Amino acid sequence: MSIQNDTPSPARNVLGGPLAPCSMRPLTGFFRTGCCDTGPFDTGLHVVCAQVTAEFLDFSRSRGNDLITPRPEYRFPGLKPGDRWCLCALRWLEAYESGVAPPVILAATHEAALTVIPRAALLQHALDVVGSDG
Repeated sequence: MSIQNDTPSPARNVLGGPLAPCSMRPLTGFFRTGCCDTGPFDTGLHVVCAQVTAEFLDFSRSRGNDLITPRPEYRFPGLKPGDRWCLCALRWLEAYESGVAPPVILAATHEAALTVIPRAALLQHALDVVGSDG
């Protein structure tokens, strides 16, 4: 006899642990829960918890994604340097390849990021890992 558990398993981060919150102020995440969780409707894969920089915000705007201007209809406050936000994995990778990737919080970055971004790239930009043996 097997016991079936209908409760989904908790989200994991890129380090293999439970997914930590990214930011409650501003409230981030595809589902606006403060976590970089994902699901089938998150086609942009908003799973990288980053601490945005002015350089990244300018880069993102130059690519057609203005993260600075508030958009209240989407519950989006507009970002300023130092804010933490769940970024699309492909946008972060594009910024990385252009030399303007913002630092990331690995404990709050969903493991799905690893389907797009090399682990080594995330480790190079980690705010929450000491050492390089990761």
